[in-house]
Amino acid sequence: MINIFWLCYLGILAIATIGALIKGAFKTTFWIIDFVFSVITWIGLFGYITNTQILNPLVWKFVFVSGLLWHLIFGFKKFNEELKDDDEPQSIKLVIYGITLIILIGPLYFGLFNYAFK
Repeated sequence: MINIFWLCYLGILAIATIGALIKGAFKTTFWIIDFVFSVITWIGLFGYITNTQILNPLVWKFVFVSGLLWHLIFGFKKFNEELKDDDEPQSIKLVIYGITLIILIGPLYFGLFNYAFK
């Protein structure tokens, strides 16, 4: 039963990415690197969901750390670029962005962490 929820989550991530591909969001180098990190982490999450060993656990430990750092750094960089337009306080926007990041990407890295370190 739990695997169904994980597969639904993985499907939602894939649908969002396909939508971004159709929209043409992956035109810059940063977006292409983000896409590559996303696909690699999804493969790890798929291995966690299906309980199959795809690569060496050491590889997934590296993928977990580098992917998490990339998504945090890339996300906050884009957040700061878009922050300049509004009059709302930066702290409120940062809290909303952090909560959104935890909800959307948190399960991905939770599964990847369990896959790499357990």
